[in-house]
Amino acid sequence: MISNISVRFPSRIYLSGLALSLLLILQGCNTALKVGADVREIRPGVLEGYLALQELPNSLLLLPPPPEEGSAAFAADLEISEKTISKGDSVRWEEASRDAILYFPEALESFAGVLDVPVSREQTPHLYLLMRRVMTDASLSTYVAKKHYNRLRPFMVNNQPTCSPGDEEYLMKDGSYPSGHTAIGWAWALVLCELFPENSNLILDRGRAFGESRIVCNVHWYSDVIAGRLMGAATVARLHADPEFIADLNASKKEISRLKKRRE
Repeated sequence: MISNISVRFPSRIYLSGLALSLLLILQGCNTALKVGADVREIRPGVLEGYLALQELPNSLLLLPPPPEEGSAAFAADLEISEKTISKGDSVRWEEASRDAILYFPEALESFAGVLDVPVSREQTPHLYLLMRRVMTDASLSTYVAKKHYNRLRPFMVNNQPTCSPGDEEYLMKDGSYPSGHTAIGWAWALVLCELFPENSNLILDRGRAFGESRIVCNVHWYSDVIAGRLMGAATVARLHADPEFIADLNASKKEISRLKKRRE
């Protein structure tokens, strides 16, 4: 009997440990599945934001008109575009091409290098949800002005290539001013600074570069990017008055804290 116990007891510990590990993994997966389960898609792969349309910052009210042709500001746009756009053979062009991707989880790669923990649907479900919903709010904040001004994009003027040739047909129908991508990237950067304050300079620098990637890609003017950055900031300011956003922000902080403790 003593012999039987000595054989079975370690086995029982092993099985219990394995069962516990599997349970924790399954619980993590279930949590990831449950978080945001009640948030609807407004189109395939794109979740609704936190803000109702009437709650979004009004880009037509907040922004000046885009520079007029023949103005000094438009001349600056042309000069900056000429100096900044790439021909497809540089490291910066490749970075800008990656920054153009807004579908998940690939979109997370743009900021992965400046964060202390990996962001994923499984490990940080609240933060994953937060970034997807903030993306929608920041993007939609630009559309009143986009539709009103319907500004031509650089590649439509200079006939140079873009880093997203497959998107050009859509982009031709979508106004250039202000830059929705820039609004998204800057909104992400501001939110991530709250979650990773020790990395704020790196995060903000990445957010700035994310917006400027649109100039490199030849799909936005410099003034579009500056205006997009303002709309990203305005969106985050408004989100801080939204209880659901604040709840997800606080839940994200707890997720990050748990991951950091596991690494210690």
